[in-house]
Amino acid sequence: MAVYEYTARDGTGNEFSGFYNDIDSVSMLRTELDKMGYQLVKAHREKKIAKKQRIKQAEVVAFTYQFAGMTSAGLPITKCLVTLEEQAENPAFKSVIAEIRQDIQAGLSLKTAFEKHKKLFSEFFLGMVEAGESASKLSEALNLSAEYLEKRMDLKRKVRSAFTYPVFVGGVCLVVMAGLLAFVVPVFAKIYKQLHVTLPGPTLLLVVLSDLIRHWWWAALVGLVLVAMALRRIFKSPWVRTRFDVFKLNMPAFGRLNSLVVVSHFTRTFAMLASVGVPLIDAMKVASTVANNHKMAEISDELQAAIRAGNPVGMSLKKYDIFPPMIIQLATSGEEAGVLAEMLTKGADFIDKEIDRMIHALLVRLEPALTVVMGTFIGVILMAVYLPMFDYMQHLK
Repeated sequence: MAVYEYTARDGTGNEFSGFYNDIDSVSMLRTELDKMGYQLVKAHREKKIAKKQRIKQAEVVAFTYQFAGMTSAGLPITKCLVTLEEQAENPAFKSVIAEIRQDIQAGLSLKTAFEKHKKLFSEFFLGMVEAGESASKLSEALNLSAEYLEKRMDLKRKVRSAFTYPVFVGGVCLVVMAGLLAFVVPVFAKIYKQLHVTLPGPTLLLVVLSDLIRHWWWAALVGLVLVAMALRRIFKSPWVRTRFDVFKLNMPAFGRLNSLVVVSHFTRTFAMLASVGVPLIDAMKVASTVANNHKMAEISDELQAAIRAGNPVGMSLKKYDIFPPMIIQLATSGEEAGVLAEMLTKGADFIDKEIDRMIHALLVRLEPALTVVMGTFIGVILMAVYLPMFDYMQHLK
């Protein structure tokens, strides 16, 4: 089966372009388009390489906003998807939209059509689509999904920025140290050899490291690749991932930040799914998946059992330290007033603001600390390089 890019004409004479997947020939494509009331203008076979291209989350957010706007205007779903397929600039995303459209035209539900692309559309998105479709609130569900995806994307960008600076400084420090070992240390080692100076332990260590970098750099690269592959394999283990998720919530400096991020994802997902009519148990299941933390998944299972037993959400959340007191209070008052989803959404907004403040505070503290650490490492290397010279000058005196 091949992929064809085509241009067709609708009943009013307007032309549009798109992709059609899993079709054998142009004649079969013409037949399929005729069934939908479209006339084929031109078509050519495409390679499936486009699917390997990366689809950005920002493209998914824009697609969801546009899809929500079109459905709220009363346009049929297939017509919306045809327009969105035509407007998509990324060939990979265009092909995905084409597949979704074809599945819907074949009689599949909207959720089932999107579910084939789970890597692109999350469990949260699928849950919102299913709830919106069943409750005839599709445009509202899509709009809430777009807002949620946009906020999550912004939050991920902010959290990543907190780790970008230390990684960048650490990388610069490693490059400077490698440069000193590769170019500066050999010069001094040669001078000391000519002067027959006895090298102290720190300088000898630098000379050995310098020789390794200059003559065995390829072995170091191979070793790093092997270590990276081994770590990747180790972290695929459920036992290791579970322990690492717990560590992330308790790690120094970043533990509180990671906890708030997990709680924000869980709370906002749960609130939004509940707001469109998804049962609390199902909403909590999806929220634990979106939170992407094994510890939170365990807590979610216990919360589901408590809710099934008839316990209020607020009282159930109170048993776990990971939830801030403000979230518990909002959940309790929201249940009493019958506005649980709205109150938890406000709580998630508050947590996101707290995350912003924590990221700013961490960066303020990290900048001078990393500068001191970088200067210390480089200073120790230079001290070890010049130490024999000081000894030699003292000997001359």
